[in-house]
Amino acid sequence: MIRVVLPQHLRTLAGVDGEVLLAVDAPVTQRSILDALEARYPMLCGTIRDHATRKRRPLVRFFACAEDVSHESPDAPLPDAIARGDEPFIVIGAVAGG
Repeated sequence: MIRVVLPQHLRTLAGVDGEVLLAVDAPVTQRSILDALEARYPMLCGTIRDHATRKRRPLVRFFACAEDVSHESPDAPLPDAIARGDEPFIVIGAVAGG
């Protein structure tokens, strides 16, 4: 099972507390995790990725094993620790302002 940590506002929207556990077939990638997340929680569609392009929204970041993987290919395999569920895939809303 893949562990996914969402920011508080997305947990509230999805109606979940804490980490989300998802069954994701190999290879485990950003795209496969987000596809599974949106399939299980359709209310999250469009919040993390754009509806039309399916690209990551500009103020959203993804972390895997303490590394920012936001700018990696969405089809690049994630580390084995994510695939095994040892480490969570983390979705964070970037801080912006001035």
